[in-house]
Amino acid sequence: MNKTKITKKSDGNLDVPDIPVIPFIEGDGIGPDIWHASKMVMDGAVQAAYDGNRKIEWLEVFAGEKGFEKTGDWLPESTLKTIQEHVIAIKGPLTTPVGKGIRSINVSIRQKLDLFACVRPVVYIDSVPSPMKYPEKINMVVFRENTEDLYAGIEWESESEAAQRVLSFLNNEMGVSLPSDAGIGIKPISVKNTKRLVASAISYAIVHGCPSVTLMHKGNIMKFTEGAFRRWGYEVAQERFGESVITEDELYTTYGGVQAEGKIVIKDRIADMLFQQVLLRPEEYHVIATPNLNGDYISDALAAQVGGLGMAPGANIGDDCAVFEATHGTAPKYAGMDKVNPSSVILSGAMMLDYMGWKEPSALIREGIKKTIKAGTVTYDLARQIKSAKEIKCSEFAEKIIENLN
Repeated sequence: MNKTKITKKSDGNLDVPDIPVIPFIEGDGIGPDIWHASKMVMDGAVQAAYDGNRKIEWLEVFAGEKGFEKTGDWLPESTLKTIQEHVIAIKGPLTTPVGKGIRSINVSIRQKLDLFACVRPVVYIDSVPSPMKYPEKINMVVFRENTEDLYAGIEWESESEAAQRVLSFLNNEMGVSLPSDAGIGIKPISVKNTKRLVASAISYAIVHGCPSVTLMHKGNIMKFTEGAFRRWGYEVAQERFGESVITEDELYTTYGGVQAEGKIVIKDRIADMLFQQVLLRPEEYHVIATPNLNGDYISDALAAQVGGLGMAPGANIGDDCAVFEATHGTAPKYAGMDKVNPSSVILSGAMMLDYMGWKEPSALIREGIKKTIKAGTVTYDLARQIKSAKEIKCSEFAEKIIENLN
C-alpha cells in the first residue's frame, strides 16, 4: 500500500489514502510521555478497526523546545509548510512563558496557518470524577475564533516609547484620558473573521443535528467589538442559513415556544451570564460561538465540569488544514515521569480520525477510555478522586485502553 498525503478535493472534502502520512509535534514538558501513549492508542484502534488494511504513517515535525534545539527557531517555517502540505497534523502541549520571552507558539500556529476555528467538544465520560451533580447533562461544542481579539498580540509595554506614542495619539487626538504608565493592547474583531467562525458553528450544528447555536459576547460593554460579533453572527445566520435557522425571539413569537423540526435556534448570551447558565442549565446549550478570549475561558471552564483539561480534546481548523491538539499545558514538573493523563491528546486523535472519516477507530477509542476509567485503572489525577481506584502510569493507561478497544 502506498504512503501518501491527505489532500483536499475541489468540493472541500478530504481524499484520505489507506496509509496517510500525518505530521505530529511531540510537545514540550510532558509532551513526549503523553504523545507516546496517545500514538499507541491511535495505532491500536486503527489496527483493531481495519485489521491492517489501513494505518497511519507518522511524520515528526518540530516546534517549541525541540524545534529550537534542532533549528534555532521555536516555530520553523519547514514545520508550517509540512503541515500545510499534509492537510492534517496533531500536536502535544508547547511552552509559552508568562509575561516575557517568546510569543505563544500555539497562537502563532493558528494565525500563520489561518486556523480560524478552535473547536472544543465537551462531553461527560461516565465514571470520570466531576464537581457537577449532573455532569451527564453537559454536551457542548465551543467554536472559538482563533485569529484576532486580544490574542492578536498587538500590545505595547508600559512606559515604552511605542506605548507613549499610542497614548499621545489616544489622549490628544481621540479625546480619551489614559494614565501615562499604561500598557496598551488592541482588540480587533472583524466582519470576515466573525462571519466565517459563526458559519462554521452553524454548519456543524446542521450536520450533527444540534438544536441551538449560542453567540457568547460581552457586547453590553464592548459594543463595537463584541457587540458587533453578536450582530454579524445573526447576519451570517440569515445570509447563509436562512431556511435552517430561527432566532430565539421567533421561537416564541412565531412557533409558540415549540422548536420546529429541522430548525436550529440562534441565540445570544452575555459572557458572564453564560458562565452561570452552563452550570445551572447546561442542557439548554449545544454549540457556542464566541470571540477568542471568551472561548478560551468558557472551554476551560466547561472542561472542569466534566473532569478537567486532561479529558478535553481540541482542534484548530481552517479552510486549508487542521491541527488537533492537547488543550492543557506542558506541566514541566512531571516531564519524563510517565505520570500524566494522556486522554486530551488521545481524544484529540479521535477527533482527528472523525475529521478524516475514519469513524470506526474513533468510536473504539472513546469506548476504550470509558471502559478503562470505569474499571478504576487510571492515572494519578483521576486516581486521587476515584474511591478504590488503582493508580497506573501514563503508558500503562494507554495499554489498558488498547486492551479495552474491543
